[in-house]
Amino acid sequence: MKKLTRIGLAAIGATMLASAGYAQEYTIGVSNTVQGNGWREEMICAIKAQALASGKVAKLNIAHRNTDAAGQLEDLRNLISAKVNAIVVNPADPAGIQAALKEATDAGIVVVAVDQAVTEPSAYIISNNQEQYAYLGAKWLFETMGGKGSVVYMRGAAGASADSDRDKGFKKALAEFPDVKVAQEVFTGWQQDQGKQQILDYIATGVPFDGIWTSGIDNVIVDALVESQAKLVPVVGADNAGFVGQLNSVAGLKGAAVTNPGSIGGAGVTLALQILEGKKPAQQTVLVEPALWENVTDAGKEQLKAAADPSLSPEWPVSISINDWTSYTKDQIVACKGPGE
Repeated sequence: MKKLTRIGLAAIGATMLASAGYAQEYTIGVSNTVQGNGWREEMICAIKAQALASGKVAKLNIAHRNTDAAGQLEDLRNLISAKVNAIVVNPADPAGIQAALKEATDAGIVVVAVDQAVTEPSAYIISNNQEQYAYLGAKWLFETMGGKGSVVYMRGAAGASADSDRDKGFKKALAEFPDVKVAQEVFTGWQQDQGKQQILDYIATGVPFDGIWTSGIDNVIVDALVESQAKLVPVVGADNAGFVGQLNSVAGLKGAAVTNPGSIGGAGVTLALQILEGKKPAQQTVLVEPALWENVTDAGKEQLKAAADPSLSPEWPVSISINDWTSYTKDQIVACKGPGE
């Protein structure tokens, strides 16, 4: 009876401290399996910046390396052993890491997947709407091609849930344009060098094509078209700083950028903190809806001009914050420093 009373008093005391404005300091684990990709690097910097800006995170425990689902499973179990309060994870393979996510939530750890969905029902998800991302861009591309012709379809990483969702969106748009055919389908692995070499190899075949849809590997695709003196067909990519700059400056280039902010990592920290403080979302999955900026209409050109930020790395999305989900400054995300750094 005395033990129950002490626990009750402790809980009441914690509640009083929280209501009085005293921040609870948490440790948040982070698991990411792609290193050296600009989007993922912005995601990590957003996690650090939001953790710092929140004033509620004492420490980040970050596993950030190039690995597969088996490696991520190991990283997640290390974070569980470290007794972190929450884990923000960008999953390599949803099914492949499900066991570790369940182990985490069974241990009382809040799990938030960012960027991509997971299959573990106890985990929360906050993600850019990947299916809509692909659908918006593909529909614009096919319309710009005049509703006919052949397209080079440059996907992300095979097996990644974001790629699978984008494939659904792309094929949804494709079904609406029966006279558009896929001339070539490749997986870029979301790697700049790989994507550029793939389009150069296809250009070298001499087979004509009328448009290119990319899964966010975009500025190097435009570079390849220019360097090889190939026809500047319409190109769809993400809101990466380099591509947005090209849409504003490369003469004769028609294209569209679909927003896919890496700052979703910071949103994941915010959601994890809300859940830790008892403010669970109404739904297990929260989606951030994309927008499309094109350089064909005057209105689109104005949007691209306003969005351009040449001070950012070319591979970083210009959408460095998300309304209602991030509170850091530009200087904080660029500095890429978390609590204690």
